[in-house]
Amino acid sequence: MIHQKRRLSLLNQLDNNAIVIISSNSEQNRSGDVNYPFRVHSDFYYLTGLQEPKALAIFSRNNYTIFLRPKDKICEIWGEKRLGIDNASNFLKSDNAFSIDLLREKIPQLILNNQVYFDTTNYQIDNDIERLLLNHKLKSFLPTLHEMRLIKDKLEISTMQKAANISIKAHQLAMQTIKPDMFEFEVQSIFDGCFTKNNAQHAYTPIVAAGVNSCLLHYTENNKKLNKGDLILIDAGAEVDCYASDITRTFPVNGQFSSAQKQIYQIVLNAQIDAIDTIKPGIKINKPHKVATDTIKQGLISLGILQIGDSLSQFYMHSTGHWLGLDVHDVGQYKKNGHHKKFVAGMITTIEPGIYIRKNDKINPIYHNIGVRIEDIILVTTSGNTVLTKSLAKEINDIELLMSQ
Repeated sequence: MIHQKRRLSLLNQLDNNAIVIISSNSEQNRSGDVNYPFRVHSDFYYLTGLQEPKALAIFSRNNYTIFLRPKDKICEIWGEKRLGIDNASNFLKSDNAFSIDLLREKIPQLILNNQVYFDTTNYQIDNDIERLLLNHKLKSFLPTLHEMRLIKDKLEISTMQKAANISIKAHQLAMQTIKPDMFEFEVQSIFDGCFTKNNAQHAYTPIVAAGVNSCLLHYTENNKKLNKGDLILIDAGAEVDCYASDITRTFPVNGQFSSAQKQIYQIVLNAQIDAIDTIKPGIKINKPHKVATDTIKQGLISLGILQIGDSLSQFYMHSTGHWLGLDVHDVGQYKKNGHHKKFVAGMITTIEPGIYIRKNDKINPIYHNIGVRIEDIILVTTSGNTVLTKSLAKEINDIELLMSQ
């Protein structure tokens, strides 16, 4: 079982007498008696495979114990499915399973004189555990665990490819459906429907930003009208079995890029292609950003938008990529001992350069309110890289052709 292998791998990097305690997530109240849809804590899921609230795992080299909610006929009638104590050991391959109500009684018996590894969150269950561990010297296992999560196994890669494929379908459908006078929320509904149809969820709040909104990096109001002549920037990705995808495409509302839009778009596309081409094992992870910024800077200088010596930050103010996995901005450090790490096979990163030109009197107004970002998902392989989202159109001619169909 993959989760058992992960637990053992983690323990092998900790003290010989290590015992790890990790909790699930709590249900989060939305308002009144309505909760948000439950999402398990990524670290807990990675190590257990269980997607239930109010659960806790304690494991060492010799024992794996799970605490969870007991079966409850009334709760389950109302739709609150529970694995239950009797099913837990078989389903989760644990040595023991207890009701979460027995936590206070059982924890002292399980940890004894072992070195306890525990990282608290703001969840109530962790606050309770902290009080039980007041007399113990605690160590953190998260730095080790998060380095493990940085390298994806075959199952994780397959799941992320599935999430990417669903997202690609949604982006393609959006390109073929969009037309002037629609609203951004109508475009978002395309993704809502496509994700739901494929038993997926949004990995993050989608960005559907047309016209001037395309220059707002994390715009999520998604309620403005699409005007003929505008670009629309869509940053949206599906989540499948807790694994995220993350894709951005920018294209013209009316199906045809203007001359100015083409110029800016092509600079961003060139920067993205150049950045992706650098990715392979042994290359420092900050190289794609350096390459992308150099390409963008030279492109904007050639258009007279930027002068030699000017800072690029006015038009490009974010990093070129981030780790992707169980979280859309996934765990794992970018530096070690103050130095950027190098790419290793199994890492998955996004590459997403952009240019955002707001109104500026010193810039030719034909470029005003043009925001372009292009984002793909990149798997580092032993020989280089694979673009998991390569089937989604991003060349100007390919986008215009797809939108005309």
